[in-house]
Amino acid sequence: MGKYILKRLISVIPTLIGVTLIIFLFQRLIPGDPAVAMLGEHASEENVARIREQFGLDKPPFLNRDALVEGDLAGFFDSQYVRYFERLLHFDLGDSIHRRIPVVDTIKERFPATIELALLAMLIALIVGIPIGILSAARRNSFIDGVTRIGSLIGVSIPIFWLGIMEIMFFSVMLKWLPSGGRLSPGMTIEPVTNLLLLDALLTGNGPGFWDALKHIIMPAIALATIPTAIITRMTRSSMLDVLQEDYIRTASAKGLGERVVLFRHALKNAFLPVITIIGIQIGSLLAGGVLTETIFSWPGIGKWVYDSILGRDYPIVQGVTLLIAIVFLLVNLLVDISYAILDPRITYE
Repeated sequence: MGKYILKRLISVIPTLIGVTLIIFLFQRLIPGDPAVAMLGEHASEENVARIREQFGLDKPPFLNRDALVEGDLAGFFDSQYVRYFERLLHFDLGDSIHRRIPVVDTIKERFPATIELALLAMLIALIVGIPIGILSAARRNSFIDGVTRIGSLIGVSIPIFWLGIMEIMFFSVMLKWLPSGGRLSPGMTIEPVTNLLLLDALLTGNGPGFWDALKHIIMPAIALATIPTAIITRMTRSSMLDVLQEDYIRTASAKGLGERVVLFRHALKNAFLPVITIIGIQIGSLLAGGVLTETIFSWPGIGKWVYDSILGRDYPIVQGVTLLIAIVFLLVNLLVDISYAILDPRITYE
């Protein structure tokens, strides 16, 4: 197992290099100039040129051919991508073009909000999706199974932006039960420990702060959990149906074991491997940041931040967050593969 993990971690390096190349290339294909977006359309050419030089935007994207013609080998490699890659080797994601602060500092500030929202959304998806999927498989072709299949189809198909707007209209505007956006009400404070507000409120014994943070996060978490819940439900049902048709399940039932014992002790463990894969993919997607959800609910996470950065052509932010998202996906996939061997002793990576 240790050798397998080491090989997977080493394989991450070329993958991340490929990610940086692709993101760098596609960003440069987006119309617009970051310097003009920063200074405005009426900025003078001198100021635009100064900003471009300050942030290295006056350099060629990849390699400087003119320098090679002149015999300047060092100048040949003096390009935007090479400078960006050199900073990465020093764990430096650069500075935001607009805010003029290190990208790493802003990620530390905003990523906990996305982690908290994603974890609560996934918790909702697991609590709702797995039991309903098991019940639907156990009651195949029943009324409950039919409702589950229709509900899963609706959950996958419903637009998140529409669901978020409906939640705000019903719970915030009409009933006035829940706030429409943000993480905390004005004037409410929670002493930071982990920067996960719900956890910090529990750790510091701040009951009012916990309740206020919960009221702010519940609507975006439900909206974000809709698609993962539907997918996990459908995968759990499908996997359970396959396992319930196996001979050892019929044997267990014939021996007189109760339905709960057969479902949870014998069937679920063997049916859970494909479900784990789906859960891992969904966790990576949620941590990548629900752009629509964070934008609708004004949630100060990386999703809304990247959306604003793309509009403002803030290259360092988009590149830094994209690299972070790639790392998250790779690590989650590694954890999923390791969990296979834990759940099924027959699987080995040696």
